[in-house]
Amino acid sequence: MQSPRLQPLAQEHRVLYESADPERVFAYSPGLVRLPSGRLLATMDQGGAGVADLSGPKGWRGEGRHAWQGRIYTSDDHGVTWQERGLFPFMHSRPFVGGNRIYILGHDADLCVIASDDEGETWTAVNRLTDGQAWHQSACNVHHARGRVHLVMERRVYDEVQGWPVSELAPVLMVASETADLTLAASWTFASELVFKDLDKATMVGVPFWSDRDASALKTETTMFPAGWLETNVVEFTDPDHLWYDPAGRTVHLWMRAHTGATGLACIAKVVEESDQRWTTQLVQAPSGRPMLYVPCPGGQMRFHILQDDNTYWLLSSQATDSMRRPDRLPANRYGLPNNERHVLTLHFSSNCIDWCMAGIVAVGQDAGQARHYASMVVDGDDLHILSRSGDERAHSAHDGNLITLHTIPSFRELIY
Repeated sequence: MQSPRLQPLAQEHRVLYESADPERVFAYSPGLVRLPSGRLLATMDQGGAGVADLSGPKGWRGEGRHAWQGRIYTSDDHGVTWQERGLFPFMHSRPFVGGNRIYILGHDADLCVIASDDEGETWTAVNRLTDGQAWHQSACNVHHARGRVHLVMERRVYDEVQGWPVSELAPVLMVASETADLTLAASWTFASELVFKDLDKATMVGVPFWSDRDASALKTETTMFPAGWLETNVVEFTDPDHLWYDPAGRTVHLWMRAHTGATGLACIAKVVEESDQRWTTQLVQAPSGRPMLYVPCPGGQMRFHILQDDNTYWLLSSQATDSMRRPDRLPANRYGLPNNERHVLTLHFSSNCIDWCMAGIVAVGQDAGQARHYASMVVDGDDLHILSRSGDERAHSAHDGNLITLHTIPSFRELIY
């Protein structure tokens, strides 16, 4: 039930994608970019057992035992209507502009990329940037600065966890010139790797909240896999008064989903460009000299999206409302651990990425099984477009939804106070 005092900013939506088989084909990873012409370009993944029966190219190595397929759409009327432009055989993809081209980069275990020279109407063949590796991500942000593209993909460095291996991931910053051919591996510089499981994680903030696998004693299908980080956003601090501002412009920070079993925390790291053009990934230090792995972040327990608009940072994330419930007493429509709520999508803003102010609730599912989550966003003039991984009453689960929905917040900067 919605509060009469706090109405969602964009509950109404347009459906970009709807699964024809909600129990076997699921909607994932919505990505969104605005082209210089004003055209919007959206991407999404299809996963689940039913993807094998779909026509068109598919990838089989990306994640799990089923095939994956991506879809591409464009809109020339600010998201009112959409036209499908193609299919691609990889997952966890995101679209972005580089020079005069549009790229879609994701993975089918190995990193994959395609490009368009005509605003998304036609696409090149798939090019692989790696060989024999295992990568991960979501449709997180892309940072453009000083004529370069910065984004993060996450490499699985170890192969020890039988289950969700986020403890084995290294967020790898990838940097390239905007004008290079970004379908070529040689155009990219890959930063050094920092793996979560290799860190000294001693804290006094109750992390991890659950010990590895101990929740399974209370609810058989709920397991706390080893703590880790994933779904990385790139942040650059441009305010000279910020404690982590780099006047040389050689430092970017990584803001990551923190898989700890708790809520309200994100993992952070930084990547520094050395004098020999190598990029080194390292932990952030507080002014006291103490290393920092966690920072406050509303919804940091789930996939979130950060967008920098001048000196304001916007955060799109999931609101937890019931994370302290015993796992064995969760309603049937809840997914995963108690902190894994996915049906309340919120928007915050900040001048520094630490002190977040709530702008409002974007949209709410009708119940905990009807997700509004894993969203991407893009500025379109005075408006903010949000592409959400969503579900209705037909969704297989809160995780495996059947819709991709577009929500628009008009005059969104007026929400700042």
